[in-house]
Amino acid sequence: MSEVILVTGGARSGKSRMAEKMASRFKRVVYIATAVPLDEEMKQRIQRHKKRRPSGWATVEKNRGLSAAIAKCGDADAILVDCITVMITNVLMDIGIDWDHPNSADLEKAESEVMKEIDEICAAAVGFTGCVILVTNEVGMSLVSEYPLGRAFRDIAGFANQRLARICDSVYLMISGIPLKIKG
Repeated sequence: MSEVILVTGGARSGKSRMAEKMASRFKRVVYIATAVPLDEEMKQRIQRHKKRRPSGWATVEKNRGLSAAIAKCGDADAILVDCITVMITNVLMDIGIDWDHPNSADLEKAESEVMKEIDEICAAAVGFTGCVILVTNEVGMSLVSEYPLGRAFRDIAGFANQRLARICDSVYLMISGIPLKIKG
């Protein structure tokens, strides 16, 4: 049975744990991890996530090009992608924009690059024969950044989340560790 689920919410709201709980009902799970361990804090965060996952789950570390990773998981019952907003950050950092002084063409390029990835993820998720669980941050309920990169990230992540939610069968908003089903 094909199913696509989106789990969203703020920082430390329980998104990953909820997604992991959902995936645990399946036998063959592939966990697609998007984080790049650039500093000690991220390395520690990645280690905590790894320790929480069942040993039988396969892990694919892929910071971009997630649709190709999803396509290679044909024998899995479920795929858990954690996290879309980290992938968005990866794209924004990779495309060579001077984020201290971006112009409108830079912002259009950034949005276009991210939406291309998002559209490919949507197509791959919908085409997968099992369950795909996508984790993403809800960043539109907080302060507006005073920095161009922060504002671009917030806007692009919001547009990306809208596209993802449209193709999902179910969407959950995590609030203080409590799931609120908002679609499906």
